[in-house]
Amino acid sequence: METKKTTAKTDFEIDFTANAKKRKTQPEKKVNDELDLLSCIEKISDFAENSGLSDNFYRKVERYAKHVAEVLGITVNQSVMLSLIVDLGTDSYVSLHEMAEHLGCRTTRMLKQKKDIEVLVQREMVECSTSCNHHNYHAPADLLDAVSDNKPFKPRDYSGLSCRELIDNINRVFSDFEDDELSFENVMFRIRRMLESNSELRFVQCLYAKDLHPYCRLIVLFFCCKFVCENDDEISFFDMGFLLNESAMHFEKYNLKDGSSELLENKILEYHCENGMANRELLNLTMDAKRYLLDELNLPSLNGSALKRNMISSKNIKERQLYFSAEVDKKVEELAQLLNHENYSGITERLQQKGFRNGFTCLFYGLPGTGKTETALQLARRTGRDILQVNIAEMRSMWVGESEKNVKALFDNYRRNVQECDRVPILLFNEADAIIGKRQVGAEHSVDKMENSLQDIILQEMESLDGILIATTNIVGNMDNAFERRFLYKIRFDQPTLEARVAIWLEMLPELSPADARFLAERYKFSGGQIENIARHYTIDSILHGLDRPTLEALIPHCDSERINDKQGKEIGYKF
Repeated sequence: METKKTTAKTDFEIDFTANAKKRKTQPEKKVNDELDLLSCIEKISDFAENSGLSDNFYRKVERYAKHVAEVLGITVNQSVMLSLIVDLGTDSYVSLHEMAEHLGCRTTRMLKQKKDIEVLVQREMVECSTSCNHHNYHAPADLLDAVSDNKPFKPRDYSGLSCRELIDNINRVFSDFEDDELSFENVMFRIRRMLESNSELRFVQCLYAKDLHPYCRLIVLFFCCKFVCENDDEISFFDMGFLLNESAMHFEKYNLKDGSSELLENKILEYHCENGMANRELLNLTMDAKRYLLDELNLPSLNGSALKRNMISSKNIKERQLYFSAEVDKKVEELAQLLNHENYSGITERLQQKGFRNGFTCLFYGLPGTGKTETALQLARRTGRDILQVNIAEMRSMWVGESEKNVKALFDNYRRNVQECDRVPILLFNEADAIIGKRQVGAEHSVDKMENSLQDIILQEMESLDGILIATTNIVGNMDNAFERRFLYKIRFDQPTLEARVAIWLEMLPELSPADARFLAERYKFSGGQIENIARHYTIDSILHGLDRPTLEALIPHCDSERINDKQGKEIGYKF
């Protein structure tokens, strides 16, 4: 009987067979699984040096470039450009020229790669700065962290920001841009992504509702950032010069100075107002724009009683005793009663109901130093009204057309303050001689035409005034009839009477004896302003020379020097 021959397997054969089966059941390990981002970028950069970006170079780095492209979601060529920037632009920015030198090729070759680099900039894998119109590139810290951890790079998520957080982030972008750490394209892309990621914010909705040109929208954002983050509401053209390239900035600057910019036409920006005059070198957001765009922030300056700019507060006006004739005193007292808060509100309401203009226009006219300006100030103090004091002579510009714009800006500023203040403020045209005189008939010279144009603008504004205007002037008989008709109240201030002069001397120099005060009042028919000048001169002398009390001997020289051409009996002041 045949016996079957059996062969026992050795331990080695058993182990080999088991391992072979095990290898068959496991998937083959991919070559790319052995790679990591950092080593791939290092290999690409090594092979790139002096390669000239040749076809042979791309064959050598294909394996590594594909891995980088697959992990980061970019193309093979973009992964090569990224590797170069990571290697050369980690600690500093690298230019296309420097990259070309590393590669051993012409800069023109690198210019062909610029589109791929711009994609990396938009994806925020690369930061781009502009210096002397040259682009320089840099690998940001977020990308380096992702590469070091061998993880896909994810751009920062800007969604879910509050209005304040959004403006803070945009402000940081502007700061980096101003420091040449970001390019214009980089800035526009980042800001657009921030706005789109937070489209639910009212700030963003209001910004896009205006349908502004992108450059204008960028300027508005800059003004918002300056106002909110730095409390800066006086922006010069120099401050915003870095926002646009030279030609674009020149165009926007021209439109803003000319008054034709859509930012001015849409009442988003306005010329900054200083002492009632428009400074065309400075701009700020209008109050309406601040409230419209920044409502979500609940800024204290935009709530309740709003900002009062260029105003003299009624609380800061010192009380002074004024001395007039009985007739003038009666008219001033009557005007004070009309401007009383309770009376004023009722009167203006009744005027509106009857179809009349509800603006109060008052003219104080008469000789210099008779108390016209001080009366306006005291009326403001008594009625609790702030006062916007303007010297028209200072508003007249050497540039044709500028004066008209200054006057328009003045009334725009006043209207805004009327809306913002709890009580209607007073607009004081101090020394308004230059505007209420008779207009030039058949004016041919540009200066005469400008004067007539100024008067026409002010007459139109007075016609539609919703507030209180007081004008002071030394003109007596040369007033234009059109102005005379538009002043509702007219009060003539004459030289003070003898008794009034005595009272003024005693008010200004309380140490003066009544007899000496009467002697001076009888001898010198001074106005209140002239008496105040003499009192000031004496006070200075008393400090310098240690005088105890005023005497006639000390005061008469000051009185004589206050008069000019004493022999002709003409006192200092204006000629009529």
